Amino acid sequence: MSESKKFQFRQVATISVAHFMHDVYSAFLAPILPLLIEKFSLSYSLAGLLSVLQRIPSLFNPFIGILADRIAMRYLVILAPAVTATTMSLIGIAPTITMVSVLLITMGISSAFFHVPAPVMIRKVSGHRIGSGMGWYMFGGEMARTLGPIIILGAVSWWGLEGTYRLIPFGWAVSVLLYFEFRKTRVSRDLKEKEKWTGIRGTLRNHLTLLIAITGFTFFRAVMKSALTYFLPTYMNLKGETLWTGGISLSILELAGAAGTLLIGSFSDKMGRRTSLILLSILSPVFMLLFLFSGQILSFLFLILIGLVLFGSTPIILALIQDQAKERPAFINSIYMTISFFVTSLCVVAVGGLSDWLGMELTFKIAAWISFGAVPFAIYLKERRT
Repeated sequence: MSESKKFQFRQVATISVAHFMHDVYSAFLAPILPLLIEKFSLSYSLAGLLSVLQRIPSLFNPFIGILADRIAMRYLVILAPAVTATTMSLIGIAPTITMVSVLLITMGISSAFFHVPAPVMIRKVSGHRIGSGMGWYMFGGEMARTLGPIIILGAVSWWGLEGTYRLIPFGWAVSVLLYFEFRKTRVSRDLKEKEKWTGIRGTLRNHLTLLIAITGFTFFRAVMKSALTYFLPTYMNLKGETLWTGGISLSILELAGAAGTLLIGSFSDKMGRRTSLILLSILSPVFMLLFLFSGQILSFLFLILIGLVLFGSTPIILALIQDQAKERPAFINSIYMTISFFVTSLCVVAVGGLSDWLGMELTFKIAAWISFGAVPFAIYLKERRT
């Protein structure tokens, strides 16, 4: 199937649903981690290593991006939900921690094979409304992070930890749906077009300005995003709120983020990627500062506003990459994903260290002010309208 100027909603929705289902399964680890700690008598350090094992394959994203632009990667995208569903649903019956580790690494590989080429497929079926297509795609991912923990905990309550394998068929059903919808969709370019491509170094050199701007923008946004997504319940608890209130606060933030990815992706198609990112990079820290200095009732309102503008930048970045990386879109997307992986990991550690040193309340305020650093990088971005 060739690229069309028409926005093909059915196919955009199909990929978005697949993204949702895939990421639902990948969100299973954190909720059942206490059960795994008890089952295998794990230390907290070893338990934390499990999350690292799940993400290690992200280091190979650039290599997957190179392959995605050259071979029929659509079949790996099609198989990814089935593989991820199988591996994550079998963790409950894994007899040893070694087997759990193998399952998590396999899941990480499957996840990388899905997330690198999938935005390219979205571009192919979004026509001139790439921002809207990416918004739907990221909406699926954000909703998965919201509902995934609920689904796995419900399964454990119903069947027990050893019974979660019953969730496997749903992932395979999504892979079957993807097969019939996209078995003829090409992720890579035609051979004649490939012959005109520059090399990998040339591609990186041609997009160096874009990658520098994206790296800076992602870093300054990640400081605030890490503080909120990883430490918000703890912050609320330190402010005197109950653990339940802290959990609700995080759910509100994630749900608002899901809505933000959907709305702001479409907004960027009309207002432009650069203008949208500048606006988001200003509003995000402003809303966070208002949240930090507001009372309980208003704080929930500002959390909604933060979620809308904080998470909404991701589909714009993905759309921007697809707008500009015409030769190797999957490769440039893989570079962005690798940058995001390293930057997020660094910021989580930094926010935790600052909280130990200066206190979490002051750290949250610092994170908000640092986030203004994303503004000049948003201004620096060069936009190529489609």
